[in-house]
Amino acid sequence: MTPPVARPVRVTVALQSDKTVADYAALATAVERLGFDGLSVYADLGFQPPLPALLTAAASTQRLTLGPACLNPYLTHPVEIAGQVAALDEASGGRSYLGLARGSWLDRVGVRQDRPLAALADTVEIVRRLLAGDDSGYIGTVHSLPAGAALHYRPLRPAVDVLLGTWGPRGARLAGRVADEVKIGGSANPDMVRLMRSWVDDAAVAAGRPAGAVGVVAGAVTVVDDDGATARRVARREVAMYVDVVAGLDPTVEADPELLRRLHGLVAAGDAEDAGALLPDDVLDRFALAGTPAAVAARTLELVEAGATRVEYGTPHGLTGPGGIDLLGTAVLPAVRDALAGTGAVA
Repeated sequence: MTPPVARPVRVTVALQSDKTVADYAALATAVERLGFDGLSVYADLGFQPPLPALLTAAASTQRLTLGPACLNPYLTHPVEIAGQVAALDEASGGRSYLGLARGSWLDRVGVRQDRPLAALADTVEIVRRLLAGDDSGYIGTVHSLPAGAALHYRPLRPAVDVLLGTWGPRGARLAGRVADEVKIGGSANPDMVRLMRSWVDDAAVAAGRPAGAVGVVAGAVTVVDDDGATARRVARREVAMYVDVVAGLDPTVEADPELLRRLHGLVAAGDAEDAGALLPDDVLDRFALAGTPAAVAARTLELVEAGATRVEYGTPHGLTGPGGIDLLGTAVLPAVRDALAGTGAVA
């Protein structure tokens, strides 16, 4: 039997793509200076495409891994996705990763998401063939690549790590076969991490890969402040739109259907404050990392203990973005690393 893969635990930061170029440069510099391992940029509908922010971050840093979390093959064709990741990899000197997911809220602009797992599988295959210079062609279920199709330049690397965003067992099975990481986007739930860990390990072994070959990323809205009560109030408002999407996807959470119905109506009406106020503490803690630095550090360690190999602190980070990132880097990250020191879990 192939021995399991042991991965060091990594802690990263994710930014919403709603900032200026100067903001991205300053924030990326701060994230690297504070000692985080990487920086992701969201690709949510209606916000800026993540590539310009990531290129700015690449020019402002030397060590961080960088990638979009996540692109989807419905708004962006796999050939264009390959070109974007090749550009980022070149700009960053080989520090990029590619995050892919089916995408959320696309129905608002009339985009159908037929056969999402097949679309993702085809995208991974097409991107990998294009980066590797394989022009033999590919016949997929949703996307195909004709023989002779190729990039008209040489990418820096013939392959980059691929992350798949998913919540379900079928997506986990796909990740177990083809991905380097799987992300449970919008989850701070150790029970969901344990379940995903078991799903992807079983799928990896079935595909002839070792257990642990696929890292598990837990990423969620994060709000840290010395005033823990205020941090949690802000987190409720910020997380409401994500809970509206993912609460029904977590099989370990028994959320009140009436609460979710009311939440959906308030989110649709643009009332995030009242929507967030509906969330009881236990539900909030399943979908956000919120509270004092000590509380956020403790929750991070719970996710690692459950099997997460990367924890990603999502926007808005604190009562102000830069202030939250600074507190995460000066108070939360050292506490997490101190707790894991000697376990071999942190590189």
